[in-house]
Amino acid sequence: MTSPRSLTVVVYSQLADLRAKVRTAVGRRAAPDLGRIDWVECANYSQLRNQLDSGDIDLVILDGDAQPSGGIGLCRQFKNELEDCPPIIVLLARSQDRWLAAWSQADATIVRPIDPVLAASTVAQILRARNSAIPVVR
Repeated sequence: MTSPRSLTVVVYSQLADLRAKVRTAVGRRAAPDLGRIDWVECANYSQLRNQLDSGDIDLVILDGDAQPSGGIGLCRQFKNELEDCPPIIVLLARSQDRWLAAWSQADATIVRPIDPVLAASTVAQILRARNSAIPVVR
């Protein structure tokens, strides 16, 4: 039996503490059937854009309240600009902001404070969906 390939997940926030909380909550493996997660941390827009331009990203987790470039606006931008945009989860400070995340075309949301079980489950669900997706041929 071969082990699942490793997965690259980018977490974006200007707050190092929030990035660490996401990594700790989800862990190195979101679920037993998924590969190990290689975490990439981005503290600013240029780092994030460089990672997305590399094209080797399985999932992006954006802080909706990041400054100066908030994750909600960036999610909408990436979903509309990138031809093969990876799935995006937006971290929200309030559950009432889920409508904004829907507007931004986010694939899922995680509300703070971060529940480790819910965060890992959400990440696993999105990664499974990406792994089972049929590629779009243009």
